[in-house]
Amino acid sequence: MSIQTLMVVGAGQMGSGIAQVAAVSGIRVLLHDNSLDMLNKGMASINTHLYRSVEKGKLTADRMADILSRIQLTESLELAEQADLVIEAISENMALKALLFHRLDSICRPSAILASNTSSLPISEIAAVTERPSQVIGMHFMNPVPVMPLVEVIRGLETSQEVFEEIYHLSERMGKTPVEVNDFPGFVSNRILMPMINEAVFTVYEGVATVESVDKVMKLGMHHPMGPLELADFIGLDTCLSIMEILYEGFKDPKYRPCPLLRKYVKAGRLGRKSGQGFYSY
Repeated sequence: MSIQTLMVVGAGQMGSGIAQVAAVSGIRVLLHDNSLDMLNKGMASINTHLYRSVEKGKLTADRMADILSRIQLTESLELAEQADLVIEAISENMALKALLFHRLDSICRPSAILASNTSSLPISEIAAVTERPSQVIGMHFMNPVPVMPLVEVIRGLETSQEVFEEIYHLSERMGKTPVEVNDFPGFVSNRILMPMINEAVFTVYEGVATVESVDKVMKLGMHHPMGPLELADFIGLDTCLSIMEILYEGFKDPKYRPCPLLRKYVKAGRLGRKSGQGFYSY
């Protein structure tokens, strides 16, 4: 099959970014959220990104209008019946995702593919709540979606080869570089990245170095564009903690134990950029 209509569920930073790159690639997009405010914010973000490209001469005003015409905002999940593919981009919460996929399974056409943008939760477990586990797959985009080229394409235990190939080629059509990954906690990206961030938090917690010094070492010594603590603030400390807990629960290995300082900051509401305070002040 060829994906002509795509629904993105969740109009936050990731969902709106996915909707944008899909529309740019010529796909009709239904952008869904339960909140009209989130839908408007998501569309405003898309407009801002595209307008910047127009200002830089990378995009014409007519081309921008053409892209925007492909995106339809909707508060009705029932419109998923029109979609060849639904990409879920809601909170990293298994109970919420399970409820959503169970509902999508009853709404969508039998041929439709259901994909999750989860950064760490098991695709096989998500697929198990549906009657179409062979048509459930992971598409883990990186943040910010319009800029970052990688998509981890994650096979669930039952994902068919046909569905994998369809999503792999779709990722390429969307201008991304897909990488095949099997279904393990954290996949590849977060299984490597989050323990590094967690260890950076431990170095501060244990008094090895200051926040600024840790980031400076990794930027100047390892040529990282952002220090791990700066990156943690950008991602969201609550998200980092959630992924570490998923790794810890999934592997039962103490090397994935979240740092107590990370837990402390999250409980205090210091979540990073989105709250105005994390390891740095914004």
